[in-house]
Amino acid sequence: MLHSGQTIGLVEDDQIMGESLVQRLALEGVTVKWWQRGRDAIDDMSRNRFEAIVCDIRLPDLNGEELFREAVRSPHAPPFLFITGHGDIDQAVRLMRAGAADYFLKPFDLDDFLLRLGELMRPSGPEGATILGVAPAMKSLEMQLLRVAKLGSTVMITGETGSGKEIAARFLHASSGRQGQPFMAVNCAAIPADLLESELLGHEKGAFTGATQRHLGYAERAGDGILFLDEIGELRSDLQAKLLRLIEDKTFYRLGGERPIPFKGRLVVATNANLQKEVEAGRFREDLYYRINVVSVRVPPLRDRVEDIPWLMERFFAESSARVETELRGVSALAEEFALAHPWPGNVRELRNRIERAVSLGLGQWVMPGDMFPEQVQDILQQETMSSLEDARNSAEKRHIMRALSATKGEIGAASKLLGIGRTTLWDKMRRLGLTAGH
Repeated sequence: MLHSGQTIGLVEDDQIMGESLVQRLALEGVTVKWWQRGRDAIDDMSRNRFEAIVCDIRLPDLNGEELFREAVRSPHAPPFLFITGHGDIDQAVRLMRAGAADYFLKPFDLDDFLLRLGELMRPSGPEGATILGVAPAMKSLEMQLLRVAKLGSTVMITGETGSGKEIAARFLHASSGRQGQPFMAVNCAAIPADLLESELLGHEKGAFTGATQRHLGYAERAGDGILFLDEIGELRSDLQAKLLRLIEDKTFYRLGGERPIPFKGRLVVATNANLQKEVEAGRFREDLYYRINVVSVRVPPLRDRVEDIPWLMERFFAESSARVETELRGVSALAEEFALAHPWPGNVRELRNRIERAVSLGLGQWVMPGDMFPEQVQDILQQETMSSLEDARNSAEKRHIMRALSATKGEIGAASKLLGIGRTTLWDKMRRLGLTAGH
């Protein structure tokens, strides 16, 4: 439902369509800033905040895709809803995969449009919290984190290396009401063991050779915010005992100190290890394990949420291309195909690194498979050569239909409308491609 006082941006060069939408939204009490040129919209969006952007794809200067890719470089970019003709449906689908919220084919039912716009403008998360992904598994993780965000209990985040455990912790921080307070991240595996206690708890002047002045540790600097201990399974046994005291007594001692320091923050820990097995092997304290495992959430590996791969590729490309001068315009469909087939042993971190390298070293206008996977160049060239045009077309068509079926929960009529083809035509294509309503 739309609410009075909300503000949206409208990018539409058609005078009749623009006036119609402005008038209808005004009846709902919504303020509309209407631009007829894409560049004007980008300039205004950089100075003002909008709760949603409704955007045509065909504009007199920029196209909607160029506008969107530039706008989403901002961390506070609003949700985008595209309105377009049948000829732009492939581009509209590509935009959704890049993070756009939805699209409507002209002519569209205005009530349906307003309902969807109202859904987009509902607060979907706390100020400063970005979404973790578009895959169902990540949406479920978001809901878990939002449920525990306002609690004060310790949270343990598990998952493989590079899967995004710290990102999940930062989402929790932004959702918790502590977002104005510090977020102190400590990688327990990256700090030498003999320095970790001093870095974590601090030390007094003269506590050891070289301690020429008092040092405040991460626990103290966290204040009322969050102390995030990554790879907690790497803590030495003596530090495990001191962390247990911090949790139980809400106090700690600086190294060489005699006065207890109150711990006011919230503890969030992460690990890629099976701590239950570490407890059984005697390498991790059982009492500490039960104190940190009050609430446990798991970040799935990238291979289990392939829907996030195109979305992450677009995000990382936008971030990387904003930092370096490049002629690249985006990620090619072929590079995306190889990325979807890659097992991603390094998870999201590996994907980010490969995109950053491709943007830095890639030639031409589009990121190609060889730019992302240079170690597989021979295999890539062979696969590109042997793949027929018909195979490529069938593969693209199959993915497109699968996305439509997924978006409409297998409703053939709705999917055919979304694709702009008849039900019979859709049935024929599904039969030829070996698809069912459940994929």
